[in-house]
This record gives sequence, structure tokens and C-alpha cells, in this order.
Amino acid sequence: MSCCLPSCGVCPTSPLADSCNEPCVRQCPDSTVVIQPPPVVVTFAGPILSSYPQQSVVGSSGAPFIGGGAGGSSGRRGGSGGFGGYGGSG
Repeated sequence: MSCCLPSCGVCPTSPLADSCNEPCVRQCPDSTVVIQPPPVVVTFAGPILSSYPQQSVVGSSGAPFIGGGAGGSSGRRGGSGGFGGYGGSG
């Protein structure tokens, strides 16, 4: 099953309810231009459009740990006061 659009257009950028987790890579046909004078044919490679589905994780691992805080002792014994682990006395 492909998540890409069938035509040579831009791949969907927002996740859809029925989307899957595979990258969308689409190469469009080459373009040709004629430059005059003198007539010269130049072929440009078609653009390669790619996008990747939004990767998200659903779940919980508990409350995040936040270090420091008010009343730290800066590593000393019997500290009091201070903020964020600095300025403790003791």
C-alpha cells in the first residue's frame, strides 16, 4: 500500500487518519526546453519530491524529572536556603 498520491504532485504533508508509516518519494517526468538561436535541446531531470510521515509516539512514562529547585544545598551537608542548588549554607 502506498501513501503517495497517484499523480506527480506534492505528497501529503499532514498526517491522515488512514495514513501509513512509509516515506513518500515520487519522481516526475523530465522536462524539455528548446533554446534559440541556434536550436539546442536541453533535458532537465524531473524533480524528486519526498516527504516523511510525522513520527509520533503515544504513551506515557510518568512525570518528567526536573533537577535542582529551591532550597538546594550545593552539595554541602545540612544546607538551607538557596535557589536551584546554589547559595546554600552549612
